Amino acid sequence: MEKLSDEMRARLDSVTENYKLIEERICEAALRSGRKREDIIFLAATKTVEPQVINHAISLGLSYIGENRVQELLSKYESYDLKNADLQFIGHLQSNKVRQIIDKVSLIQSVDSPRLAREIARQAKLHNKTMNVLIEVNIGGEENKSGVDPVALSETISEISEIDGVFIKGLMAIPPICEKKSEIYKYFENMHKLFIDISAKKSDNVSMDLLSMGMSDDYSDAILCGANMVRVGSALFGARNYN
Repeated sequence: MEKLSDEMRARLDSVTENYKLIEERICEAALRSGRKREDIIFLAATKTVEPQVINHAISLGLSYIGENRVQELLSKYESYDLKNADLQFIGHLQSNKVRQIIDKVSLIQSVDSPRLAREIARQAKLHNKTMNVLIEVNIGGEENKSGVDPVALSETISEISEIDGVFIKGLMAIPPICEKKSEIYKYFENMHKLFIDISAKKSDNVSMDLLSMGMSDDYSDAILCGANMVRVGSALFGARNYN
């Protein structure tokens, strides 16, 4: 067994404590929202995190991990403990990189156009599979962010639902940075309303099982507003250098 450095041992101990705290907060928020802990998926956002640290979190009970960058996912893929965790792609995805991850992930959370969905479907068919996807919504209408305009969401989902090779499992969003909790609640509540409205349509090839929203600073608030998947990174692994 590899001997750990003092620095790595301290880091793993920190992850252990952070994991327990996040679990407690998810449980509390789930109960406050009228649900159970098992109704909420805790996905760890693993950008820049070493596989050894990721696998330690998996050993604690973490069942879902998500990468933001294709090249990073590929470089770490052989080192993940995927016998005990589910790997998803949660970042912006370029059409020309779909083929590199199509056989490695169970869900792509960031589909923001029919064009991307068609390429995902094309690549999925080459592997005799149907790829589960979430539709990313630009809930804040920010020009510098990807995602479908909420006004066009119903039409976009209708178009993507007709593409053979992808299956829409729900919605994902990254709201704008907000100074006040009331502001972030507004975005989360608007996302939940979209989620409910689309669920009510009961369209073919659309299940609306997942509402993925909420990150390290606001995952409890997102759960209170209806999220059933949260993407937590720095609260689990500590502050990271994204450069």
